[in-house]
Amino acid sequence: MSNFVRKINFIMSGTLNKVMLIGHLGDEVKMHYFDDKNCVGRFPLATNETYTNKQTNERVSNTEWHNIVVRNKAAEICEKYLSKGDKVYIEGRIKTRKWTDDKGMERYSTEIQCTDFTFLTNKNEQQQGQQQPNMQQTSQPQQQNQNSVVPDGDDDLPF
Repeated sequence: MSNFVRKINFIMSGTLNKVMLIGHLGDEVKMHYFDDKNCVGRFPLATNETYTNKQTNERVSNTEWHNIVVRNKAAEICEKYLSKGDKVYIEGRIKTRKWTDDKGMERYSTEIQCTDFTFLTNKNEQQQGQQQPNMQQTSQPQQQNQNSVVPDGDDDLPF
């Protein structure tokens, strides 16, 4: 039996909760620190879908917002190196939380628990955007930063 067939059999017999997103930060990373020296970082991530409406021939763009949650050392790295507008690749799993609000109503929140990420905005693009905010972007192809950060790794730097 091939590896591919074994993997398909596993998926068919088990379950899978995996999310892969490429998008832009909608805000800065918000940190929350706990007494036991653990921390959680949260930020919104925007993904866009663009298509042509076949009936009107108009370009339609839809933005979907995702609540990203990253923990401990990975959260600190995100806070230090990511800024609003940066492009990032996120891997994780969907988690729905349930809580009761101040009025006694049950509320639900769906978020992406980040397990891995890669910065896709390189530092040159960030610096150009900060120094020359009114300049138009050129049509040069973007270089992607291939530095992947594994949240459970022992390195202090994301590259």
